[in-house]
Amino acid sequence: MFAGIRFVTAGVLLAVIAKTYGRSHLPATWVEWRHLTIAGFFMVFVSNGLNTWAMQYIPSNQSALLNGTSAFWIAGLGVFGRRGHPLTRSAVLGLVIGFVGAVLMLIPKSPVFSKGSLAQLGVLTACASWSLGTLYYRSINTQLSSMMFMALQMLMGGLMLLGLSLVRGDSMPWPPNAPGIIALCYLTFLSSGLAYTAYGWLTMNTTPAIISTYSYVNPAIAAVLGWLVLHEHLSGLQLIGMAIIIIGVCILTLPGGSLTDPKTLAEPKTQ
Repeated sequence: MFAGIRFVTAGVLLAVIAKTYGRSHLPATWVEWRHLTIAGFFMVFVSNGLNTWAMQYIPSNQSALLNGTSAFWIAGLGVFGRRGHPLTRSAVLGLVIGFVGAVLMLIPKSPVFSKGSLAQLGVLTACASWSLGTLYYRSINTQLSSMMFMALQMLMGGLMLLGLSLVRGDSMPWPPNAPGIIALCYLTFLSSGLAYTAYGWLTMNTTPAIISTYSYVNPAIAAVLGWLVLHEHLSGLQLIGMAIIIIGVCILTLPGGSLTDPKTLAEPKTQ
């Protein structure tokens, strides 16, 4: 329910801004709505839905580090499809190194089928879903602006999350507490709204190499914040895995590391 409210609110607000100030038009055909629904399913409903569920069972820094593996998924799957490109040797090396780091991060400290271990797999599945949505987005032709597409993609995925919450019988305490409202507003306006918009602008106005740095900057920041604010800790093997993942992503995103730079696929470009 939290994630659904977040994305529906951000999607509506961003669509209004795109329509009013960006003069972007709304989808005119059912084909456009189908594209939005499919993209929203993979990139919001499955990806964010699984991440939201997983965050209840694993530390925030561990979740962020595992989400850094999306660069590997996107690069690996990017060889397929109408606009696929082969990987260079250094890109393959980065993928292999990142895979080793992910394995170390996933070594369980509890039983294999515990909630924590399943949550880790849930985060990796979320990354795979984001990548599949990305590849789908790259394969379509759309007349929508990037801002409008992102807005309506969030709206469709958010509606799916709200539908699931109703089926599950989720309820929201009333009145909601202050930390919950602050978190909801922050994620709605800064993460879903501002970050999506900034990312779309960067996609059109800077190099893929610069955009791709978020893949390894975010996990590092999250690890520090988790340690400082939430007093979270990683095991020795997980710390090694964290370092290896960051090294792998750095190699993968170096200029010339892949003919298909990972983050040229991260947010789709309209055609």
